[in-house]
Amino acid sequence: MSNTSYNWLAKTFHWFMAFGILGSFALGTVMSDLPFSPEKLQYFAWHKWAGVSIFILVWARLLWRLYSQVPAYLPSLSARTQHFAQLMHAVLYGLMIVIPLTGWLMSSAKGVQTVWFGLWPIPDLLQKDKPLGQTLELVHSSLNWVFMALIMGHAAMALKHHLIDRDDTLRRMLPSRASIGNADV
Repeated sequence: MSNTSYNWLAKTFHWFMAFGILGSFALGTVMSDLPFSPEKLQYFAWHKWAGVSIFILVWARLLWRLYSQVPAYLPSLSARTQHFAQLMHAVLYGLMIVIPLTGWLMSSAKGVQTVWFGLWPIPDLLQKDKPLGQTLELVHSSLNWVFMALIMGHAAMALKHHLIDRDDTLRRMLPSRASIGNADV
């Protein structure tokens, strides 16, 4: 790995989780508005499976970060920008942990156990408590909307670095640096 680009595993984690999170959010938004039906129940199952998978992957990703060297920030970035980037990444990682956890707590409180991929029952964390389940549903939903706003900001900043600042911030996380071309695009 060069000292300016993320390695293949970091890129794989990043993009797999990005698409998983966006897909899970889209599914959650669609399923929430559906009337009660077998289709809605299936969407809920898929959404929960994605949430458990994301929860596991974020821990794997954090372990990888503990034991792997993360490339240094580009020298052109100010100390303030670097500090802001560190803070934003910490918040994004925190939400990748807290959001699935609130979904798990909500399901437990609502008395609806999660069975990952229909095979592995996930233990409930709370006793059935419908009012608490409703509160956790609001927390889960609200955190997801905040998360989406932050993800859009994260993507916008990557594009700003690429299109306006013309630096390699975006390119160092793209799947194949060799096939991207140069910043003059």
